[in-house]
Amino acid sequence: MTRREDVAAGRLHGALYPGAPGGTGVLVLAGSSGRVDEPRARLLSGLGATALALRWFGGPGQTSRIREVPLELFSEALDLLESRGAGRLAILGISKGAEAALLVACREPRVDAVVAIAPTSVAWAELGRTEADAALPQRSSWTARGRPVPFVPYDDAWRPAGSGGPAAFRDLYPASLARFPEEAAAAAIPVDRSACRLVLIAGGDDRVWPSVEFAGRLAARRRGSVELFTSASAGHRITFPGEAPPEPDPARGGTPEAGAALGRAAWPAVLDALRLHAG
Repeated sequence: MTRREDVAAGRLHGALYPGAPGGTGVLVLAGSSGRVDEPRARLLSGLGATALALRWFGGPGQTSRIREVPLELFSEALDLLESRGAGRLAILGISKGAEAALLVACREPRVDAVVAIAPTSVAWAELGRTEADAALPQRSSWTARGRPVPFVPYDDAWRPAGSGGPAAFRDLYPASLARFPEEAAAAAIPVDRSACRLVLIAGGDDRVWPSVEFAGRLAARRRGSVELFTSASAGHRITFPGEAPPEPDPARGGTPEAGAALGRAAWPAVLDALRLHAG
Protein backbone atom coordinates (compact mmCIF):
# COMPACT_ATOMS: atom_id res chain seq x y z
CA MET A 1 0.00 0.00 0.00
CA THR A 2 1.33 3.47 -0.91
CA ARG A 3 2.54 5.39 2.14
CA ARG A 4 1.08 8.77 2.95
CA GLU A 5 2.52 11.68 4.93
CA ASP A 6 0.37 14.53 6.20
CA VAL A 7 1.89 17.91 5.42
CA ALA A 8 1.13 20.71 7.87
CA ALA A 9 4.01 23.15 8.06
CA GLY A 10 3.43 26.90 7.99
CA ARG A 11 1.17 27.58 5.03
CA LEU A 12 1.89 24.22 3.36
CA HIS A 13 -0.94 21.73 3.77
CA GLY A 14 -1.64 18.55 1.88
CA ALA A 15 -0.65 14.92 1.50
CA LEU A 16 2.76 13.65 0.40
CA TYR A 17 3.20 10.24 -1.22
CA PRO A 18 6.86 9.15 -1.36
CA GLY A 19 8.39 7.74 -4.52
CA ALA A 20 11.73 6.59 -5.82
CA PRO A 21 14.70 8.54 -4.39
CA GLY A 22 16.18 10.86 -6.99
CA GLY A 23 13.12 10.51 -9.21
CA THR A 24 10.50 13.05 -10.22
CA GLY A 25 8.74 15.14 -7.62
CA VAL A 26 5.26 16.10 -8.84
CA LEU A 27 3.23 18.92 -7.33
CA VAL A 28 -0.44 18.02 -7.86
CA LEU A 29 -2.88 20.96 -7.96
CA ALA A 30 -6.65 20.68 -8.09
CA GLY A 31 -8.84 23.51 -9.35
CA SER A 32 -11.21 25.97 -7.73
CA SER A 33 -12.98 23.25 -5.73
CA GLY A 34 -10.20 23.62 -3.17
CA ARG A 35 -9.88 19.86 -2.76
CA VAL A 36 -6.63 18.03 -2.12
CA ASP A 37 -6.23 15.70 -5.11
CA GLU A 38 -4.93 12.69 -3.21
CA PRO A 39 -6.12 10.00 -5.66
CA ARG A 40 -4.04 11.49 -8.48
CA ALA A 41 -1.00 11.92 -6.22
CA ARG A 42 -1.39 8.31 -5.06
CA LEU A 43 -1.55 7.12 -8.68
CA LEU A 44 1.67 8.96 -9.58
CA SER A 45 3.42 7.75 -6.45
CA GLY A 46 2.59 4.18 -7.40
CA LEU A 47 4.52 4.78 -10.63
CA GLY A 48 7.60 6.07 -8.81
CA ALA A 49 6.96 9.80 -8.33
CA THR A 50 7.19 11.64 -5.04
CA ALA A 51 3.80 13.34 -5.28
CA LEU A 52 2.48 16.21 -3.17
CA ALA A 53 -1.25 16.90 -3.35
CA LEU A 54 -1.40 20.49 -2.12
CA ARG A 55 -4.18 22.54 -0.59
CA TRP A 56 -3.36 25.93 -2.04
CA PHE A 57 -6.12 28.10 -0.61
CA GLY A 58 -8.57 27.88 2.26
CA GLY A 59 -6.12 26.31 4.71
CA PRO A 60 -4.38 27.72 7.80
CA GLY A 61 -2.13 30.61 6.86
CA GLN A 62 -3.54 30.72 3.34
CA THR A 63 -5.95 33.02 1.55
CA SER A 64 -9.55 32.04 2.25
CA ARG A 65 -10.43 32.13 -1.46
CA ILE A 66 -8.71 32.50 -4.80
CA ARG A 67 -7.65 36.09 -4.30
CA GLU A 68 -4.00 37.15 -4.50
CA VAL A 69 -2.67 33.67 -3.77
CA PRO A 70 1.13 34.04 -3.53
CA LEU A 71 2.97 32.04 -6.18
CA GLU A 72 5.73 31.62 -3.59
CA LEU A 73 3.45 29.10 -1.88
CA PHE A 74 4.00 26.74 -4.80
CA SER A 75 7.75 27.37 -4.71
CA GLU A 76 7.71 26.32 -1.05
CA ALA A 77 5.94 23.13 -2.10
CA LEU A 78 8.68 22.49 -4.66
CA ASP A 79 11.25 23.03 -1.90
CA LEU A 80 9.49 20.34 0.13
CA LEU A 81 9.61 17.88 -2.76
CA GLU A 82 13.34 18.51 -3.15
CA SER A 83 13.85 17.98 0.57
CA ARG A 84 12.14 14.59 0.21
CA GLY A 85 14.66 13.43 -2.37
CA ALA A 86 13.13 14.48 -5.68
CA GLY A 87 15.81 14.80 -8.34
CA ARG A 88 13.68 16.76 -10.78
CA LEU A 89 10.44 18.74 -10.41
CA ALA A 90 7.15 18.82 -12.29
CA ILE A 91 3.68 20.24 -11.74
CA LEU A 92 0.37 18.68 -12.76
CA GLY A 93 -2.66 20.94 -12.44
CA ILE A 94 -6.24 21.17 -13.60
CA SER A 95 -8.21 24.34 -14.36
CA LYS A 96 -7.20 27.05 -11.85
CA GLY A 97 -4.52 24.65 -10.67
CA ALA A 98 -3.22 24.54 -14.24
CA GLU A 99 -3.23 28.35 -14.28
CA ALA A 100 -1.04 28.31 -11.18
CA ALA A 101 1.21 25.58 -12.60
CA LEU A 102 1.90 27.53 -15.77
CA LEU A 103 2.54 30.80 -13.94
CA VAL A 104 4.95 29.11 -11.54
CA ALA A 105 6.84 27.33 -14.34
CA CYS A 106 7.42 30.68 -16.07
CA ARG A 107 9.11 31.95 -12.91
CA GLU A 108 10.76 28.76 -11.63
CA PRO A 109 13.57 27.34 -13.79
CA ARG A 110 13.58 24.29 -11.50
CA VAL A 111 10.33 23.06 -13.08
CA ASP A 112 11.22 20.50 -15.73
CA ALA A 113 7.69 19.61 -16.90
CA VAL A 114 4.11 20.84 -16.61
CA VAL A 115 0.97 18.85 -17.35
CA ALA A 116 -1.89 21.37 -17.68
CA ILE A 117 -5.42 19.94 -17.86
CA ALA A 118 -8.26 22.25 -18.95
CA PRO A 119 -5.87 25.21 -18.84
CA THR A 120 -6.23 28.93 -19.43
CA SER A 121 -3.87 31.05 -21.52
CA VAL A 122 -4.12 34.14 -19.28
CA ALA A 123 -4.21 34.95 -15.59
CA TRP A 124 -7.69 35.85 -14.35
CA ALA A 125 -9.24 37.99 -11.66
CA GLU A 126 -10.07 36.61 -8.25
CA LEU A 127 -12.80 34.03 -7.65
CA GLY A 128 -15.29 34.08 -4.82
CA ARG A 129 -16.35 37.72 -4.79
CA THR A 130 -19.32 38.44 -2.54
CA GLU A 131 -22.03 41.07 -2.68
CA ALA A 132 -19.94 43.13 -0.27
CA ASP A 133 -17.15 43.15 -2.86
CA ALA A 134 -19.35 44.40 -5.69
CA ALA A 135 -18.34 48.05 -5.27
CA LEU A 136 -14.64 47.23 -4.92
CA PRO A 137 -12.13 46.89 -7.78
CA GLN A 138 -11.43 43.38 -8.94
CA ARG A 139 -8.14 41.90 -7.78
CA SER A 140 -5.80 39.32 -9.24
CA SER A 141 -6.00 35.64 -8.42
CA TRP A 142 -2.24 35.69 -7.80
CA THR A 143 0.71 37.66 -6.48
CA ALA A 144 4.43 37.30 -7.15
CA ARG A 145 6.94 38.86 -4.75
CA GLY A 146 4.10 40.69 -3.07
CA ARG A 147 2.80 42.32 -6.25
CA PRO A 148 -0.42 41.36 -8.07
CA VAL A 149 0.10 39.31 -11.21
CA PRO A 150 -1.43 41.12 -14.22
CA PHE A 151 -4.92 39.72 -14.80
CA VAL A 152 -8.00 39.90 -16.98
CA PRO A 153 -10.99 41.39 -15.10
CA TYR A 154 -14.42 39.87 -15.57
CA ASP A 155 -16.83 41.83 -17.72
CA ASP A 156 -19.29 43.15 -15.14
CA ALA A 157 -21.77 44.04 -17.89
CA TRP A 158 -22.05 40.40 -18.98
CA ARG A 159 -25.02 38.36 -17.78
CA PRO A 160 -25.39 34.56 -17.92
CA ALA A 161 -27.99 33.13 -20.25
CA GLY A 162 -28.71 30.10 -18.05
CA SER A 163 -29.93 29.60 -14.52
CA GLY A 164 -26.51 29.38 -12.90
CA GLY A 165 -23.70 26.91 -12.29
CA PRO A 166 -20.34 26.68 -14.08
CA ALA A 167 -21.85 26.11 -17.53
CA ALA A 168 -23.77 29.38 -17.35
CA PHE A 169 -20.48 31.32 -17.10
CA ARG A 170 -18.49 29.72 -19.93
CA ASP A 171 -19.08 32.66 -22.26
CA LEU A 172 -17.97 35.15 -19.60
CA TYR A 173 -14.34 34.39 -20.40
CA PRO A 174 -14.31 35.25 -24.13
CA ALA A 175 -16.54 38.27 -23.38
CA SER A 176 -14.03 39.50 -20.81
CA LEU A 177 -11.09 38.97 -23.17
CA ALA A 178 -12.90 40.99 -25.85
CA ARG A 179 -13.75 43.82 -23.46
CA PHE A 180 -10.26 44.08 -21.93
CA PRO A 181 -7.77 43.47 -24.77
CA GLU A 182 -4.94 45.46 -23.18
CA GLU A 183 -5.30 43.65 -19.88
CA ALA A 184 -5.49 40.33 -21.75
CA ALA A 185 -2.21 41.07 -23.51
CA ALA A 186 -0.53 41.93 -20.20
CA ALA A 187 -1.99 38.85 -18.49
CA ALA A 188 -0.92 36.35 -21.16
CA ILE A 189 0.93 33.51 -19.45
CA PRO A 190 4.45 33.73 -20.93
CA VAL A 191 5.08 30.05 -21.59
CA ASP A 192 7.71 31.08 -24.14
CA ARG A 193 9.91 32.07 -21.18
CA SER A 194 10.01 28.56 -19.72
CA ALA A 195 12.19 25.72 -20.96
CA CYS A 196 10.01 23.08 -19.30
CA ARG A 197 8.33 20.34 -21.25
CA LEU A 198 4.66 21.21 -21.62
CA VAL A 199 1.74 18.80 -22.03
CA LEU A 200 -1.68 20.42 -22.59
CA ILE A 201 -4.93 18.44 -22.36
CA ALA A 202 -8.32 20.01 -23.10
CA GLY A 203 -11.85 18.96 -24.00
CA GLY A 204 -13.88 20.67 -26.71
CA ASP A 205 -17.09 20.22 -24.71
CA ASP A 206 -15.61 21.95 -21.65
CA ARG A 207 -18.51 23.99 -20.28
CA VAL A 208 -16.57 25.71 -17.49
CA TRP A 209 -14.35 27.75 -19.81
CA PRO A 210 -13.10 27.35 -23.40
CA SER A 211 -10.01 25.34 -22.52
CA VAL A 212 -9.36 24.07 -26.06
CA GLU A 213 -9.10 27.64 -27.35
CA PHE A 214 -6.91 28.56 -24.38
CA ALA A 215 -4.67 25.53 -24.91
CA GLY A 216 -4.28 26.42 -28.58
CA ARG A 217 -3.15 29.93 -27.64
CA LEU A 218 -0.62 28.53 -25.20
CA ALA A 219 0.74 26.15 -27.84
CA ALA A 220 1.01 28.97 -30.38
CA ARG A 221 2.90 31.10 -27.85
CA ARG A 222 5.29 28.30 -27.03
CA ARG A 223 8.83 28.11 -28.41
CA GLY A 224 10.01 24.99 -26.60
CA SER A 225 8.59 21.50 -26.27
CA VAL A 226 4.78 21.32 -26.25
CA GLU A 227 2.29 18.52 -26.80
CA LEU A 228 -1.41 19.28 -27.21
CA PHE A 229 -4.15 16.69 -26.76
CA THR A 230 -7.78 17.57 -27.42
CA SER A 231 -11.08 15.82 -28.01
CA ALA A 232 -14.29 17.40 -29.24
CA SER A 233 -16.42 15.22 -26.95
CA ALA A 234 -14.45 15.54 -23.69
CA GLY A 235 -15.34 18.11 -21.05
CA HIS A 236 -13.60 19.82 -18.14
CA ARG A 237 -12.77 16.61 -16.29
CA ILE A 238 -10.11 14.30 -17.69
CA THR A 239 -9.15 11.00 -16.07
CA PHE A 240 -6.06 8.87 -16.57
CA PRO A 241 -5.74 5.08 -16.64
CA GLY A 242 -6.07 3.77 -13.10
CA GLU A 243 -8.31 6.62 -11.92
CA ALA A 244 -11.96 6.21 -11.01
CA PRO A 245 -14.30 8.01 -13.43
CA PRO A 246 -16.20 10.97 -11.96
CA GLU A 247 -19.96 11.12 -11.76
CA PRO A 248 -21.52 12.62 -14.91
CA ASP A 249 -21.77 16.39 -14.57
CA PRO A 250 -23.47 18.25 -17.44
CA ALA A 251 -22.33 21.57 -15.94
CA ARG A 252 -18.72 20.62 -16.73
CA GLY A 253 -19.41 19.08 -20.10
CA GLY A 254 -18.42 15.88 -21.80
CA THR A 255 -18.97 12.40 -20.41
CA PRO A 256 -16.85 10.25 -18.12
CA GLU A 257 -16.16 7.97 -21.09
CA ALA A 258 -14.94 10.83 -23.29
CA GLY A 259 -12.78 12.23 -20.47
CA ALA A 260 -11.22 8.82 -19.92
CA ALA A 261 -10.56 8.35 -23.65
CA LEU A 262 -8.73 11.69 -23.84
CA GLY A 263 -6.78 10.78 -20.71
CA ARG A 264 -5.71 7.48 -22.29
CA ALA A 265 -4.59 9.26 -25.44
CA ALA A 266 -2.46 11.74 -23.47
CA TRP A 267 -1.19 9.25 -20.89
CA PRO A 268 1.98 8.11 -22.72
CA ALA A 269 3.07 11.75 -23.12
CA VAL A 270 2.26 12.46 -19.46
CA LEU A 271 4.33 9.49 -18.31
CA ASP A 272 7.21 10.48 -20.58
CA ALA A 273 7.14 14.11 -19.43
CA LEU A 274 7.15 13.01 -15.79
CA ARG A 275 9.68 10.23 -16.51
CA LEU A 276 7.44 7.58 -15.02
CA HIS A 277 6.80 4.07 -16.24
CA ALA A 278 3.53 2.16 -16.05
CA GLY A 279 3.90 -1.50 -15.09
